Amino acid sequence: MKLVFLIVLFVHTSLLGLGQKKTPALAEGVAPSTVERVERALASDAMQGRGVPAGAAKAAQFLVAEFERIGLQPLPGLSSFEQKFTVFETRTTALFVQLNNTTVPKDKTLLISGEPHLNWADDDQSARVMVIGAEANLMKVLRPLLQPTENVVVFIDPAHAAAFKQVAEYVKHSNLRAEKPGPYSVVMALAAVGNGAVKYRVAANTTVRPVELRNVVGILPGHEPARAAEQVIFSAHYDHLGLITKVAGDSIANGADDDASGTTAVVTLAEHFKKRDDNARPLIFVAFTAEEIGGLGSRYFASQLNPQQVVAMFNIEMIGKLAKFGPNTAFITGFDKSDFGTILQRNLQGSGFRFEPDPYPEQNLFYRSDNATLARLGVPAHSISTDQIPTDKLYHSVDDEVETLNLVNMTGVISAIAQSAKSIISGQDTPTRLVVEPGQAAR
Repeated sequence: MKLVFLIVLFVHTSLLGLGQKKTPALAEGVAPSTVERVERALASDAMQGRGVPAGAAKAAQFLVAEFERIGLQPLPGLSSFEQKFTVFETRTTALFVQLNNTTVPKDKTLLISGEPHLNWADDDQSARVMVIGAEANLMKVLRPLLQPTENVVVFIDPAHAAAFKQVAEYVKHSNLRAEKPGPYSVVMALAAVGNGAVKYRVAANTTVRPVELRNVVGILPGHEPARAAEQVIFSAHYDHLGLITKVAGDSIANGADDDASGTTAVVTLAEHFKKRDDNARPLIFVAFTAEEIGGLGSRYFASQLNPQQVVAMFNIEMIGKLAKFGPNTAFITGFDKSDFGTILQRNLQGSGFRFEPDPYPEQNLFYRSDNATLARLGVPAHSISTDQIPTDKLYHSVDDEVETLNLVNMTGVISAIAQSAKSIISGQDTPTRLVVEPGQAAR
């Protein structure tokens, strides 16, 4: 029996050795149990898709409890882990548009307004009229109008029906503003103008009310007082779309990958670094709200910091699936804008994991996530992701569920982030500052 045991032990050990040579283990292992538990909680139906503001409130409470469990401290100046701020919600309660004596169907009209009541007609010069033809670049024309600075009535050729629907969905889920809206309105109607003069009537009502939102922020103080002003941020957004149009009876956009996966990483990394308790620099862990509706949470968070005191930002966005480069890989947005990625990759030598530059530059991902605000201020703030976004059919759908994720690979990505950050949190490396590109100034 003893001989059999020794043989079995020898074979088992040999196989483990072979496995390690094939896929070297990461030195900075994180807790797989935490990854699965937090991911499943955030992406559960009970969170109702973490929509702002209703569903996200429950997610914020969960994250506060996690930061308390881990033993983080509130950000200096805050009495709790909740960083509260006020935004303004606008809602269209009535909208009537008539073009050349014909009423435009309600589902083909859209209003963006800061005024309680509108009663316009073509003969009172209340608004400027725009006509967008079939050949125009609709998104390019409409983008400046989403933040009204004058009164405009826009008639859009029906050839743009699909794009108009996308704009309407965006406005529906983006009815919060950082500042109280000004006394201006933009009315859009999907309708053919035809030849001759444009005769129209518009009547509308809008409500504006303040809404309190909250980021969840915790800090792990550094062990070297001389580096107290050298902050390292680990971040993700915890909000998602909430309840959307039903598909096969399901209306909950769970957002398991977008971005419960990134938020899970932030919690797991906070737990990991707290246990290690050897960071020279202070580590800030933040779960942002309202990313899906304009990055309101990260914009407020950035306004409360001195960007010169932030040495790096690890923003984590959608890491639940395999990257196009295969297992044990992820990509970094804006890889060429600083030496952040080079430092991370150097710290992973011999691990079997590698970071790649963003393979989707045409998607402009560097400026589409919560890293963008600090990046525009010169901070080496980058997003880490694995999502194959051009072909991800689950993105922003009711099918973005936990069951579609690869939790083992996701745990490996989080472990790689922990290991790759080592020389930055120790103070050994400081990534180069970003040069703000023309047209990308802070906003």
